[in-house]
Amino acid sequence: MTEVAANRDLPASLPDQATLYLKPLSVPNVVELIIRRGSDIRRVVTSDASLAEWAGRQPAAVQVRLSKLRSNLEHQVALDWAGARKPPLIMGIVNTTPDSFSDGGDHADSDAAIAHGHRLLDEGADILDIGGESTRPGAVPPPLDVELARAIPVVEALARAAPLVSIDTRRAAVMRVALDVGATMLNDISALGHDPASLGLAVAHDVPVVLMHMQGTPETMQLAPRYDDAPLDIFDFLEQRIAACEAAGISRRRIIVDPGIGFGKTEAHNLAILRDLAVLLGLGCPIMVGASRKGFVGRLSGADAPKDRLAGSLAVALHAVGQGAAILRVHDVLATRQALSLWAALRPDQAM
Repeated sequence: MTEVAANRDLPASLPDQATLYLKPLSVPNVVELIIRRGSDIRRVVTSDASLAEWAGRQPAAVQVRLSKLRSNLEHQVALDWAGARKPPLIMGIVNTTPDSFSDGGDHADSDAAIAHGHRLLDEGADILDIGGESTRPGAVPPPLDVELARAIPVVEALARAAPLVSIDTRRAAVMRVALDVGATMLNDISALGHDPASLGLAVAHDVPVVLMHMQGTPETMQLAPRYDDAPLDIFDFLEQRIAACEAAGISRRRIIVDPGIGFGKTEAHNLAILRDLAVLLGLGCPIMVGASRKGFVGRLSGADAPKDRLAGSLAVALHAVGQGAAILRVHDVLATRQALSLWAALRPDQAM
């Protein structure tokens, strides 16, 4: 049972330069207040009423911060770009690469990738995410012309069948061509930070964009990832990228955030992020989680081969949705759709 702190357990004052975060809990009208100053982190589980009374005695800047976080938790941005589809949405992965960690080479031929995309749609995918660059640990980016040749014919073909087609790339040149042939969404592992032209392109096309966190690059990200506190460090990074996107002219209603499971994270980091995933709801943007078949799932479950990690992937997916994730990026669409249907049936408030 969650133990709720009395008002006296909240600090009388905050240390200089402290940052505040809120994590919603499953208990109604109860939240976890996280107070951070550098590596010094304090967590207090408190009622909404106690928090409001305490906030009223704090400086104006603290009241503004808490008011914004609270508003973001209570009024999540609607996925109006998804039409009648309601979250959680399933994004089916269509890799056109010969070297992706899970299905590299399976759909490297355009015809095979297109057929796979149609199969994912038949299985219940809401979005197709098409990529021509492997971003597995240690991967080297392909030449631009190779990435274009892999991804664009598949995007063009599947855009005729799927209402929502995402291009998974960090290159503005690939984004531009993909949007021209029918892509309706951008999914960038660099949070639109790799290519200076990406921000302007997203503004001009007014499409949904996924901002993902990654420490380092695919070539280096798993060498020695370090965080003071992984979930809070990722919150801070994504908060800055959201601000940069809004300053450039991208509407917050078009922004999705992704903590980047496995991208510059150890197993411990991944687990901490997933446990505290609901903290990211304070950003006021829908959360996407892509943990399907990831290495940490295999290590924890004893499944060495990526394609043997379905059960573990489903466990993570259902946990993520329970923490507020609005989009699941997965390889196994049919199994995920079945799992979500049962999850929703057991939770009438979450009926799909």
